[in-house]
Amino acid sequence: MAAAGRSVAASVKVVKPFLSRDQREAKRRVRELYRAWYREVPNTIQKFNLDISAKQGREKVREMFMKNAHVTDPRVIDLLVIKGKLDLEETIRVWKQKTHIMRYFHETETPRPTDFLSRFYGGHDV
Repeated sequence: MAAAGRSVAASVKVVKPFLSRDQREAKRRVRELYRAWYREVPNTIQKFNLDISAKQGREKVREMFMKNAHVTDPRVIDLLVIKGKLDLEETIRVWKQKTHIMRYFHETETPRPTDFLSRFYGGHDV
């Protein structure tokens, strides 16, 4: 019984990776996903009839990847890559609508005011 307890304790400390064995392999997967998205931008613009250029689409792809550039844990990187692949597949197969794609470009909206007077002058509920 004591030997079983030690083996369980030892197995709890070891964390098994999702896909990548190390940081280098995780970065390779990120580069592959980035290239796939980069190549898909012109097709997406054409399929969804978007009012943006290929350059703007590729800049947005780069911006979205750079948001997570600080992540170093291979397990987290693998999770983000899996989500990115699912998102890419939904885009390629046109399971998304135009509004879903354009949401990535609406991040420049002004935030709602937080203090009382600004909300009052803006006509927002108190």
